[in-house]
Amino acid sequence: MPETSKRQAWFCTTGLPSDVVVDVGDMSFHLHKFPLMAKSKMLHEMITEQERNHGVSEQEEQEENEEIQDEKKPETETETETEYTYVSLPDFPGGSETLETAAKFCYAVKIEISSLNVAPLRCAGEVLEMTEDYCEDNLISKTERFLTQTVLRSLKESIRTLKTCEDLLPLAESLGIVQRCIDCIVTKASSSDPSLFGWPVNEVTNSTPGGGRKPAAATAGGGDRWFDELACLSPPFFKRLILAIKARDLNPEIIENCLISYAKTRIPGVNRSGRRSSSSSIPSEIEQKELLETIVTNLPEQNSLRSSPTVALYFGMLRAANILNSSDASRAKLERKIGLQLEQATLDDLLIPSYSYLMETLYDVDCVQRILAHFLHSLEPQQTSTADVIEDVNGEEEENSNRSVTLMLVGKLIDGYLSEIASDTNLKPEKFLELAFALPEQARLFDDGLYRSVDVYLKAHTWLNEADREKICGVLDCRKLTLEACTHAAQNERLPLRAVVQVLFFEQLQLRQAIAGTLMSVEIGSSDMQRPPDVVQPDESVVEGEAERGVGTTWTAAVRGNQVLRLDMDSMRTRVNHLERECSTMRKAIEKIDKVDPGGWRSSISRKFGCKFKTQVCDSHEPTVVEARKSRTHRHRKQE
Repeated sequence: MPETSKRQAWFCTTGLPSDVVVDVGDMSFHLHKFPLMAKSKMLHEMITEQERNHGVSEQEEQEENEEIQDEKKPETETETETEYTYVSLPDFPGGSETLETAAKFCYAVKIEISSLNVAPLRCAGEVLEMTEDYCEDNLISKTERFLTQTVLRSLKESIRTLKTCEDLLPLAESLGIVQRCIDCIVTKASSSDPSLFGWPVNEVTNSTPGGGRKPAAATAGGGDRWFDELACLSPPFFKRLILAIKARDLNPEIIENCLISYAKTRIPGVNRSGRRSSSSSIPSEIEQKELLETIVTNLPEQNSLRSSPTVALYFGMLRAANILNSSDASRAKLERKIGLQLEQATLDDLLIPSYSYLMETLYDVDCVQRILAHFLHSLEPQQTSTADVIEDVNGEEEENSNRSVTLMLVGKLIDGYLSEIASDTNLKPEKFLELAFALPEQARLFDDGLYRSVDVYLKAHTWLNEADREKICGVLDCRKLTLEACTHAAQNERLPLRAVVQVLFFEQLQLRQAIAGTLMSVEIGSSDMQRPPDVVQPDESVVEGEAERGVGTTWTAAVRGNQVLRLDMDSMRTRVNHLERECSTMRKAIEKIDKVDPGGWRSSISRKFGCKFKTQVCDSHEPTVVEARKSRTHRHRKQE
């Protein structure tokens, strides 16, 4: 008799004493022979064999004890114990919970079959030999019918059933449950509409009052997407499923969604805004590295999902790849995919810490440079045939417009990144200049963001000599600075004198042009006001009072506009007078230099700064104006 003192007992409440004990795991089931033997061929054979063996041993024992008869009748309890038949099932599929459900089925108790227990019950029916040939409407036929009619008709139910097969191998594999679930998932995924991604994939779709569909966020909190269910699968099953999906040549958006959803759930740190998984479900670093490389390898080359959350997840995968020391090919692929949609990134995404001891900077600037190079390469026009060019003439303007908008978004992003990394004292001038010059001219409408990064860099690197400071300021185009930036730069003591002179010149030029345009508009407005108002004769159907109110409204608006223009003109005149006083102060300082240096102040400035200015450097009415730079990058390299 097996040891049962440490086991939990389960009794069938039928009112009859049990005669069979079935041990599964840490549970002992006290059952009855006839219900089990009526449904299970295996239990019938085991019980019959034990009864036959027990009958022979009992007869031998009775012959030995015939001579010994005493009055101790408490032996009745031991005699009842010997009437039990013990069955042990150590590796029963699904454990004690599945055997309990199977036992209830044998007692004709109604059981509830779901996607979570159908695979264990099907395997249990196979072990217990509960076939249709042995008994009509048996457990095997019942579970097979549920699999075919319910589970394999729903994508999400197939995923949940596939998850339960992980603990039923290799029996679930041999019965074809695993492959059938995978085939169902692939078939359902291939028939789904990629445009519905992010919406719940349910049989019933909620509708809005306007006749449209509600997105997932409105119906199920945004978490009712079927590919989110894949997170429950183990890495071997998930890899097998992804290979099956790729073999069917499905839409890349489906594959990308599945891989990203799995990565943000199974790899810690990828989804920084998401909830952390329990410690028991976190794989080891080696498993994380293998899983991450598998996910990256199977990612489509072209980006199907273009959104800010997707790019944030790719950056999270790139950080994880750096921490786990993944292969160079995996990191290069992530950088390339990020570069194809860099305009969707945020400044926080670009701030990738340096995990290598070989890097001196706080952030991984080289990685951002590589990502930016991939972005610029993606903007290059593709070579097309003559026929294609003729067909695409209509959409060329729109494509160029989208390209310019994308380029300016990235330009603003890189300027913000430069401002963040400029405070790093270990950032060398060459690295700063290389990243600043990487973008083309049309990427920046104004250079205010770039000026801010230059100012931060000069503030953090006070030990730079005059030549290096001039190189840093060489990235600026003074013509593209706003009046606010020019005002700040003119009073910035960290800038070299040459840069301050250029800023003052272009600032005065901008002010004079603005004042000229304001005066012209004021003159045009005053000339219009001197004209008699054009009074339109009202028709017979128009009331005379309404016409008079309309003329009065027009006159009031014109007067207010004139007042605003005069106020703007007065403020600009005040600013110009202030700049002229500053220029006169600089002129006096230059005259002092001329008195000290017999060669003249012009030759000293030419030798020191390498540029030529007339005496009135801030007068925009001079016939010769400082020629604008045509190529900042070329002059920067020439100075080096």
